[in-house]
Amino acid sequence: MPLFIKKMGIDLGTANTLVFVPNEGVVLNEPSVVAVSVPENKVLAVGNEAKVMVGKTPDTIIAYRPMKDGVIADYRVTEAMLRYYITKAIGKWNLFKPEVMVSVPAGVTSTERRSVVEAAVKAGARAAYVIKEPILAAIGAGIPIHEPIGHMVVDIGGGTTDAAVISLGGIVASTSVKVAGNKIDQAIADYIKKTSNLIIGERTAEQIKIEIGSAIPVDKDEYCQVKGRDFIPGLPRSITASTNEIQKAIDPELREIMRAIKNVLQETPPELASDIIDKGIVMTGGTSLLRNIGELVYRSTGVRAQIAEDALLCVAKGTGIALDHLEVYKKNVLAKR
Repeated sequence: MPLFIKKMGIDLGTANTLVFVPNEGVVLNEPSVVAVSVPENKVLAVGNEAKVMVGKTPDTIIAYRPMKDGVIADYRVTEAMLRYYITKAIGKWNLFKPEVMVSVPAGVTSTERRSVVEAAVKAGARAAYVIKEPILAAIGAGIPIHEPIGHMVVDIGGGTTDAAVISLGGIVASTSVKVAGNKIDQAIADYIKKTSNLIIGERTAEQIKIEIGSAIPVDKDEYCQVKGRDFIPGLPRSITASTNEIQKAIDPELREIMRAIKNVLQETPPELASDIIDKGIVMTGGTSLLRNIGELVYRSTGVRAQIAEDALLCVAKGTGIALDHLEVYKKNVLAKR
């Protein structure tokens, strides 16, 4: 591990946090989960170690996500989480405090932006900058954002969906809705509880989404076994769920995401709209990997959508590229310290 890491980009997400180091790529990709001991109010575990504890802790330990809907919900714990990631990425013996670039959702307030910058500085950064997620997602997806051409990016993460039209290096029209992967998981859990009287945890719901989830109904159903606790006798039980059932469960959430995309398209100036028809919509973020979501976007908007390469890593890559070329992207920096 080099002793001279001076820059790093952090994609501080509701579901996962990724750390990007220039010339090395994504060095860390762990869940944004922290386990806290209640009596001592002490952070016990962060990331992968804490994620395995979710839903399995005794009364004295709480495992939860300190980021809610893309913004800091618990400042102290987020700071501890950031410190853990920065230290883990640069190593204990690094001689420099790094410059850190952090991503924030398109719709954050100035107070929320400041709290991200302050948390990063307190966690050990020499300087911290924040840039809006859609810009970073576009940079990471390899879109030439400084051209006078309209590009549309839809970043569907864990806590928020950010949709934006970008031209000449800036955001022309954008929206951020608090419906994304986590709400979709919750919809699956609620549907199974309602239809089968079975209570499942968030990890199980996420697993169902990954294994058999689809954004549109399919001709050939796939099935998976779902294990949980029966609502009435309270005993363990398992059922079988199908792709089309899950599609029905998550349809309201997906419609809300489609509505957000349509709203941005409706606000887009006509010249840029014609560029978007030619270029299509670029989809990034972990939830854009849901099967057939590109087809759903096409059916809803009439515009072709393609999933970016390494969709999960686009924002993290974008933070690294923006840090490396800070002069070029200076006007996109929202807050710094």
